[in-house]
Amino acid sequence: MKTASSLTTSAKVIINKESKSILELPIQEQLNLFKRFGVLLFRDFGVDYDKMKEFAEQFSSKFVLDKDRPIVDSRNKFVTLVDPGMHYVSPHCENANSPFRPDVIWFCCGVPAAQSGETLFWDGVRVWEQLGEELRELFITRKIKFLQKFPPADWKRFLGVGSTIADVKRMLNDISGLSYKINQDQSVSIEYVCSAVVKTKYGHQNAFANSLIAEYKNPRGNVTFEDGSSIASTVINQINQVMNSCTEVISWQPGDLVMIDNSRFLHGRRSFSDRNRRIYSLLSYLK
Repeated sequence: MKTASSLTTSAKVIINKESKSILELPIQEQLNLFKRFGVLLFRDFGVDYDKMKEFAEQFSSKFVLDKDRPIVDSRNKFVTLVDPGMHYVSPHCENANSPFRPDVIWFCCGVPAAQSGETLFWDGVRVWEQLGEELRELFITRKIKFLQKFPPADWKRFLGVGSTIADVKRMLNDISGLSYKINQDQSVSIEYVCSAVVKTKYGHQNAFANSLIAEYKNPRGNVTFEDGSSIASTVINQINQVMNSCTEVISWQPGDLVMIDNSRFLHGRRSFSDRNRRIYSLLSYLK
């Protein structure tokens, strides 16, 4: 095994030079690298989505299912394809618009796009440092609020097919920063207030690691300051300028596996036109 720094990304690249199975790698050693770097790229291990799940199980206490992503097969119900469509995906942390943010995002590459389609990521610590004093003061002093509405099909996918409104209430009751309403059609409207600045899981550093940009651009989403006032487009533009200067790239090869710290790094993707692209994803909490 060999570790290396990629020319295009600050991710730690772990290259298989000894024809090993990824399952032979020392778990604690990989976890230590993950804590240090936050993004690990495992290359030449020939990982498919079954092997991704098996490898992730060594680190994970629990898997969660994204409500919008298609499940690959019934044997691995937590393994999904990445976001549907071929469009550009804005910087975001997974489920950061809710209190159910997982610790790790796992991606593996079945088939890379013939052109473009790279996964992008941003170091939230670096973004925070480069935002400038005025913006940092703004987001230290003012929280943001995400508003979402989940039809029954969505919350049943998250909680399980046989779940009920009583299960929804048990899950949502007494969560700090969250209020909710059960609608007549059994959809659930949620308001979630949080800081755009989070403390990283490892190192306890300030990170601008959130879903603000993605939800601001999402026609289905709604994000405001805590008091309901709009976030000015000039603020969003300034954040985007910093994001653009901090963009890093994962150029996929078949069999690649990537492990991303969801408390520190935002991720997204470049648009593409190749319908054969297959990138699989998995969300988990660490042990």
